[in-house]
Amino acid sequence: MTEQNSLLPDDDSFDPAASSLAGQVDPAVMAELLSIRSSIDNIDATLVFLLAERFKATQKVGFLKAAHKLPAGDPGRETAQIARLRRLAAEAQLDPAFAEKFLNFIIGEVIRHHEAIAENHEAAAHAAEDRHPGEVPGGDPGTGSAGDPGVRAAGSPDPAVAAGA
Repeated sequence: MTEQNSLLPDDDSFDPAASSLAGQVDPAVMAELLSIRSSIDNIDATLVFLLAERFKATQKVGFLKAAHKLPAGDPGRETAQIARLRRLAAEAQLDPAFAEKFLNFIIGEVIRHHEAIAENHEAAAHAAEDRHPGEVPGGDPGTGSAGDPGVRAAGSPDPAVAAGA
């Protein structure tokens, strides 16, 4: 648990009515506050799922880059995306500086994931070079039983790498 979240329970329970204001605020005000917070909770859940979808797509980019030995970052693309997101933020009446910070954080995570994918791809390639023909990593030669934790069937990633671990 992070220091910031040290007051949160360790399990997955969530009380949408949790508040340090309970009992100290007029019940009508508290009801309105909880109603607004319910919308915020729904938006937060949507953001998490949208980010998950975004990272699934960027993971595919990472595998493509690794397979073709392309760099993890693309400064030209990043600059264009930041300019685009700043413009969209201004149109949406969101602080463009906040949008840029948020996108820079995401870009940093994507690059970190791409680097991990590339390292894993490179390690798998070196391991393949060191094997004898027909030998499968972690398995019996020629049996097809793969034991390489970095590469799974059809090139699917190790879940730890896919999660950015």
